[in-house]
Amino acid sequence: MPIDLSRFHQQNVADTCAIWNILSSKLLHSASRSAGCSFCCTEFVNYECLYKPRKNLTSEDEELQRRLREEQARGDFVPYHLDVQDLQDVAIIEKRMRLSKGELSSIAFAQKTRQAFMTDDQKARKLASDIIDPPMVQTTPHLFGWLYFHRHLANGDKDVVIAEHQRLKRPLASPFECTYQEALRCRSMVRSGGI
Repeated sequence: MPIDLSRFHQQNVADTCAIWNILSSKLLHSASRSAGCSFCCTEFVNYECLYKPRKNLTSEDEELQRRLREEQARGDFVPYHLDVQDLQDVAIIEKRMRLSKGELSSIAFAQKTRQAFMTDDQKARKLASDIIDPPMVQTTPHLFGWLYFHRHLANGDKDVVIAEHQRLKRPLASPFECTYQEALRCRSMVRSGGI
């Protein structure tokens, strides 16, 4: 399904991979906050990010954890508790697709609070699109493209965002590049009256 880069729901329940991808670039995160975006998470996601034991904790992991703690101290990426009832949604349990508790809890919380669900995991996107309205399922590249489309990021910012992202060994450089090109194409069509 094509993504409409002119639209982005600004209140988001983010899963672990989305949190890491947003925080991997200080410029991307700063631009998203300036544009009015807010992100929260569930306690399950907070556990996955900050407390779940890892076999090999890298310096990149430690940096992302440090950034998350700083943002939480500022009131962003606030973790919310879910009741057992929230997780007993039959559709989510039946279609689990080997997703983590963090992803499942994020989908359930987004559905309950009528916020967008933000993930960069393909299986989580597919499941979420079956449970909540598909335009309410968003990705970090979608955020990146929306910020460009509405000029919250300038053309020269693309390389900075990608370099910051790659420095922390995150996997979205190619999707960012593609989304940037699509944002430029869409802006050009708007200017020429093609949309």
